[in-house]
Amino acid sequence: MPSRLRVLAGDCTTILNGPRERTQRGRVVVVVKPDNTTLVHDADGYQPIEWLTRPDSVAVETDASGFTVTARDGDRTLQVITHEREAEMEIPVTEAGIPVGSCPDCASALVRSGGHVACIGCEERYGLPTGATVTDRSCEDCGLPLLRVERGEVFTVCLDVYCDSLADAVADRFDRVWPCPDCGSDLRVQQATGRVFLGCDAYPECETTFSFPDGVVVDDCPCGLPVLETAEGRRCLDGACERWETDADDRRDGTESPTA
Repeated sequence: MPSRLRVLAGDCTTILNGPRERTQRGRVVVVVKPDNTTLVHDADGYQPIEWLTRPDSVAVETDASGFTVTARDGDRTLQVITHEREAEMEIPVTEAGIPVGSCPDCASALVRSGGHVACIGCEERYGLPTGATVTDRSCEDCGLPLLRVERGEVFTVCLDVYCDSLADAVADRFDRVWPCPDCGSDLRVQQATGRVFLGCDAYPECETTFSFPDGVVVDDCPCGLPVLETAEGRRCLDGACERWETDADDRRDGTESPTA
């Protein structure tokens, strides 16, 4: 279920204790966010008159006469005490993002925020591969949006990695395609913490690995690895490849490229 935001309002005394001490009174609105961030707003401007960001603890005490909010963070304490209560409520809130479709489980909106897609209803979250584009097409199996991802070529996979794995798709296409430039063994498609990369099959004797950048294979490097077209231009899979750099210099100079 969505997280809850607590809103309290009234004629209050606001006391901040710590390195910077101040006492203020007025009709204010107190907002306690799901991460405990506590904000006190008055009628003037957009900035709160006092706040504590993600404090260690927040206690909200209420009775017939009003409420007291106490937020503590190390040696700082923010306390708001009512003299006259105007309002008190809890409101469901979620993160906001770019709409990318509907949740097949609860029919609420799916939004893209940073490196993930989240449902604003059931709050299910799905990680996004680096550089992924969320398309307007849906997976035929689960109904979630399909992603467009470049890893050597363009792959279309489901948002849910357990429904359609990007790593499996890349492995089907590129596993054992290129030799390790250090020992000659096959380079295997592997994954760790959501990242797809190429690692030598002779590990741990050979620890050679290469990150798979966003881009498509367009040529062969003299070192035997692929050349990829990326947003930053063409590059060897090995970002530090000296033969690719030499070959690029020769092309700029108009001289003949070295052979593999």
